[in-house]
Amino acid sequence: MAIDEKSSWNRKYSESSHCSLEPDPLLVSAYEEFVADRPAGSALDVAGGVGRHAIWLAQRGWRTRLIDISDVGIGLAEKNASRALGPVAKEFLITSEVADLDSIQDFGREQYDLVLVFFFLQRELFPALAAALKPGGHLIYKTYTTEQKNFAGGPSHPMFLLEPNELLHAFSSLRILHYHETVQEKGVAELVARK
Repeated sequence: MAIDEKSSWNRKYSESSHCSLEPDPLLVSAYEEFVADRPAGSALDVAGGVGRHAIWLAQRGWRTRLIDISDVGIGLAEKNASRALGPVAKEFLITSEVADLDSIQDFGREQYDLVLVFFFLQRELFPALAAALKPGGHLIYKTYTTEQKNFAGGPSHPMFLLEPNELLHAFSSLRILHYHETVQEKGVAELVARK
């Protein structure tokens, strides 16, 4: 049975699930440790939902392209960004688009200083994510591992769960600055890498 991701995410966002605007702690810590001393540039937020990370970056001067499959999520992201930044700044700093990431082959070559992926897994996009980074650009990636099966919530289908060390090996062409897998409260892997 095929999974209708768009309908599933539209329903979640309509029910006010997954609507937090708090940035993930990994983004905050990785930004402070590896990115903050560089000038704000261009960022790509893959499967960015209601815009929590794009807004956080925009508040620091970053121009961010936010992509998500859910038109409901993107609509909420645009409203959230206008409230947080003002409509003029939002238009300048955040571009949002509804797109099925299954249909995207690449994000351009050397387009972004920062690429973010949080709680989304589509292995076929790994090479495109690395290629989208400018030289010296950073990738911040965090998502579920197979250990998540031991916890309530989150995905259970193997196509949405990383194998042990899979994320680490997937981006071995980049310089790995931080890698961590945990089984506390949820099974996740997190990676920060530089091109």
